[in-house]
Amino acid sequence: MLLRMSHLFLRTLREDPAEAEVTSHKLLVRAGYIRRAAPGIYTWLPLGLMVKAKIEQIVREEMAAAGAQEVFFPALLPREPFEVTGRWSEYGDNLFRLQDRKKSDYLLAPTHEEMFTLLVKDLYSSYKDLPLTIYQIQNKYRDEARPRAGLLRGREFVMKDAYSFDVNQEGLEKSYQAQRDAYERIFTRLGIDYVIVKADAGAMGGSASEEFLAPSAIGEDTFVRSQGGYAANVEAVKTLPPAPISFEGKKEASIQLTPNAGTIDSIVKFADNQLGLKIGKEETLKNIVLALTDLNHKRSLVIVAIPGDRELDMKRAEVAFAGFEVEAATDEDFAKHPELIKGYIGPVRDSKQFLGEKAQSKIRYLVDPRVVIGSSWVTGANYAEKHVFDLVYGRDFEADGIADVAEIRAGDPAPDGSGPLELARGIEIGHVFQLGKKYAEALDLKVLDENGKLVTVTMGSYGIGVTRIVAVIAEANNDDKGLIWPDSVAPVDVLVVAAGKETELYQAADELAEKLELQGKSVLIDDRQKVSPGVKFSDAELLGVPKIVIVGRGLANGEVDIWDRRSGERRSVKVELAVSELA
Repeated sequence: MLLRMSHLFLRTLREDPAEAEVTSHKLLVRAGYIRRAAPGIYTWLPLGLMVKAKIEQIVREEMAAAGAQEVFFPALLPREPFEVTGRWSEYGDNLFRLQDRKKSDYLLAPTHEEMFTLLVKDLYSSYKDLPLTIYQIQNKYRDEARPRAGLLRGREFVMKDAYSFDVNQEGLEKSYQAQRDAYERIFTRLGIDYVIVKADAGAMGGSASEEFLAPSAIGEDTFVRSQGGYAANVEAVKTLPPAPISFEGKKEASIQLTPNAGTIDSIVKFADNQLGLKIGKEETLKNIVLALTDLNHKRSLVIVAIPGDRELDMKRAEVAFAGFEVEAATDEDFAKHPELIKGYIGPVRDSKQFLGEKAQSKIRYLVDPRVVIGSSWVTGANYAEKHVFDLVYGRDFEADGIADVAEIRAGDPAPDGSGPLELARGIEIGHVFQLGKKYAEALDLKVLDENGKLVTVTMGSYGIGVTRIVAVIAEANNDDKGLIWPDSVAPVDVLVVAAGKETELYQAADELAEKLELQGKSVLIDDRQKVSPGVKFSDAELLGVPKIVIVGRGLANGEVDIWDRRSGERRSVKVELAVSELA
């Protein structure tokens, strides 16, 4: 059945919406694919649903090819399973919580691990039932503090989440690879440029974890890659520590008066101008006090020491201190710990010989991996306007552990030795995890193995952001006129435009559209009789249908124009040849 612009629920806009920040958001709203209902929440209009449905169909086809079966869970879930796994508290303010009339607690699902696990537990009990992979395409809800960029970071979004269930690790690895391969096929079919990077599992838990990122200047994720093939998001990069250094010949540590030198830049300048010492910022130790809040709202402090030429990366800190809310210590925190002198903090463990009784503290002191045995540093002396020089790790001070939380920079060595790292930005479009037994153990998912012994099932988790992909494709496929959809996801295959007022133009456009449909093409016909050709052409560019047929003045010569939206090529062909060329 022909889709007609004269009846289509659509209004295009000439101006960008005020709240839109990125190109995809602007164009999807202007072209009538989505409309804002509330911050981070969008209504899907007919053309938008068509694009989303095509993406979902590709996902379904490749999930089936990988052996996965589709299910569908409710979005409204009870509290109890999330209490068992600890995620009722772990998700914090990101969770939408509500109560029914009986005051029972529910949530709008941000993800469905618990429900998948319990469903399999309810139905399966033997190794003969496994392996199993099931998936759904379902709405998710997260109370984003700052929803932004349209569909890229919203409070309601559609996600494909799949879960594999195996008897052992060997089975999990096969299931994981099958899903990983399916993801590569999906993104290739969607025409998305992607990079696979090593990732941190975060709140999901598990062991192996990889992200699929679409490189984009507006991406929220920073990732690294080397010429030798290494790729990871910055949270997953492990800093290679240098080799230990001998203490022999090292100068003795000494405390120097350093007035008004409470920053790295000022201490380097002071050492040069006042002490005649040439030191680089990389030879100084920056001591940063962080506050960690656990799920029970208990707050504690930790000091992390990093080379002074680097900044702390808060995302890496959140990974290093997983399970805690991480933030910079406040003035109130400092007031409770008078031994911490802002601008002059130094090591607070085993430093009494050089730094005095005042330096002793119960605060954990962690160091960057570059702080190795024998390395020498300039850092605070835990006294106002004093620094200690030539302080050697392992000789003069110790630490309670390692914290790999400093920023990753271009040129840093890849952890696998494959060369220097390059930095880029990307948008996460998929994530695959080897979850292991975390959720199966918490929810007691066990089956009988070949020997009749109960064993805990091992799981994998595989997610794709369906609605996010709509924005990713729109972000990468546009020009200054509007969208340009890839053939695989365009709302229709062909847009037929009747450009003029004559009745015969509309009759010819109808006949052409019907013939195209008979050839298996989906067609939208712009049959609006009171709209000028200029407006129709502008709308055609904005909507982004890849192939456009213009039935206009050339019809008098038995010709129509075929317009390739991607290349911009527009050429005249005989009416009788148009269908065969487009088909």
